[in-house]
Amino acid sequence: MDLPDFGIPPRLARRMSMAEQHEYLRAKLTRRRTLVTAGAVAGGLLTGCSDTSAPATSPTRSTTPATSRAPSSVTPFGRHLAFGADPRTQMRISWQVPAVVRGPYIRIGARPDALGERIEAEVRHLHTPGVAGVRFAADQYYVHAALDDLLPGTTYYYGVGHEGFDPAAAPHRATVTSFRTAPARPESFVFTAFGDQGLGADAQANDRVLRRQNPAFHLHAGDICYANPSGRGRDSDAYEPTSWDLFLKQTEPVARSVPWMVTTGNHDMEAWYSPDGYGGQAARWSLPDSGFDARRAPGVYAFTYGNVGFVALDANDVSYEIPANYGYTDGRQTAWLDRKLRELRAAPEVDFVVVFFHHCAYSTSTHASDGGVRAEWVPLFAQHRVDLVINGHNHVYERTDAIKNSEVGRPVPIGASTDPARDGIVYVTAGGGGKSLYGFPEGVPESYEGHVTERDEPVASFRWTKSRHRKDETVAWSRVRYRGFSFLAVEAEAGTSPRLKVSALAQSGERVDYFEVRG
Repeated sequence: MDLPDFGIPPRLARRMSMAEQHEYLRAKLTRRRTLVTAGAVAGGLLTGCSDTSAPATSPTRSTTPATSRAPSSVTPFGRHLAFGADPRTQMRISWQVPAVVRGPYIRIGARPDALGERIEAEVRHLHTPGVAGVRFAADQYYVHAALDDLLPGTTYYYGVGHEGFDPAAAPHRATVTSFRTAPARPESFVFTAFGDQGLGADAQANDRVLRRQNPAFHLHAGDICYANPSGRGRDSDAYEPTSWDLFLKQTEPVARSVPWMVTTGNHDMEAWYSPDGYGGQAARWSLPDSGFDARRAPGVYAFTYGNVGFVALDANDVSYEIPANYGYTDGRQTAWLDRKLRELRAAPEVDFVVVFFHHCAYSTSTHASDGGVRAEWVPLFAQHRVDLVINGHNHVYERTDAIKNSEVGRPVPIGASTDPARDGIVYVTAGGGGKSLYGFPEGVPESYEGHVTERDEPVASFRWTKSRHRKDETVAWSRVRYRGFSFLAVEAEAGTSPRLKVSALAQSGERVDYFEVRG
C-alpha cells in the first residue's frame, strides 16, 4: 500500500502550536514505523480509512458482532487490567483487536497450563470519523471481560481469544499471563502513580522501572495517551485516534498484570465522542462502578485495597484553567466526593485515604495551581482528613509541605514524617510519566534528595481564577522540585502503626524524594 505523507495537513497545522506540531510529527513517524513492523496488528490499525464522512458515535456494545469470522491471524493486543468495585474478588480484563472478531472470550485458571472454560467477553466498537486533509477515519474494537467471585489473595492465569485464536492452544500459549487479587485482610503492599504519560522511549523507560517495584496496581492521574495533543476539549482540536493503538501496545507489558487505574486529564477530553468527550474512555477502559455515573464520567470512582481507600476524580469538572467540561456534572461529582470521603473515614479497616486527579491544587510549574480545585475540593479534603493527594498536569515532580488552611501547617523536609490530622495534607505533582518535561519559575532551582537547595524566600507563582485569569501569589509550600521523568512508589504498611512510605523515583531508579505519612 502507499505510505501517507509525513507532513502536517495545512488545516491542522494552523490550529497547532510549534510544540504540538513537533509532537504530531514524532507520533506519526513512530506510528508508521510500528505499522510497517507490527505484523498482524498492522493491518488492523488501518481499518476504516476510507470513511471520511460518518458521524462520531459513542461505543456500541455487543458480545458477538454480526459479521463474518475474522481470520486466525487476528491477534489480540493492548491488554490492560482494572479492579472492579472490590479488588479482593473482582477484576476487569480489557484488550483490543485490530479487526472484527467473532466470539471473543477469556480463559482463567490456577496454572498457565490449566485454563478453564471460555468466559464470554463484550466488544465495544468505537468509530471516529475522518476529516478531509486532517485524519483518516478509524474503527477500533475494544474487548472487555468482567471476572467476579474470585478468591482474595490469589494469583490467576489468563488468556484472551476469539474464534480462530485460542490462548490454550499450543501456538498461542505464550500469550498467557497472570494477575493477583487483593488480600482478604489488610497487609503491606506497594502502589505506584504518575500522570502525563504519552508515547515514546521515556514513557517506556518509566514503565520498566515501575514494573520492578512489583506494585499491586498503578494510579494514572490523567493525560494518558495524548491522541488529542491540543488538550482543550474542543472538536477543533487535533486528534489521532490510532495513537491509542500504539499506547495500549506500549503499556501492555506492565498493564497486562498490574491494574492500570486511570482518571481523566484535559488531553483525555475527546470531543468527537459523546457525552462530554468521554465516549472513547468508556470504550477503552472498564473501571470500578462506585455509585457515580460510570458511563458519563468513567474517571470518577473509588476502591479500597488493604487499609487504604482510593478516590479518582475528574478535575475537568472544576478546572478554571481549561473550561470545556467545567460544571458538566452540575455539582454531583463534588457531592459524591463528600459522601465517599465520609464513607471511607467511617470504614474501620481504612487507615488512609488517597485522592488522585489531574489538575494541580498546589504547584509552581507551568500550569501552576487551579483555583477551581482549591475552591471545590480542598475544603472537603481538609474536612475529611485526606492523607495524600496526587496530581499530574505539570510535567515535573513537585511536592509540598503539609498544607493547612492554605498555608504551611508543618514543614516536611526529605526524610521527615507527617500526621495529616495535626499538620495538614501533602500534595504531590507526579507529572513526569513520559511526556516532554516542564520547568519551574525563573530563578527557582530544583531541590531533591542528594541535591537539596536551601531557600528562605517564597516562590513567585500563580493560580487560575474563575474568569480564566492568572492571579499572582507567592508561596512557601514548595518543598521538593525535580525536573525529570519520575513516578511515585508508595508502600502502605498495615498493623498497629500504619504508615505510608512515599518515595519518588527517577527514570534511572534513583530516589529523589522520601517522606512518611503516619496514621
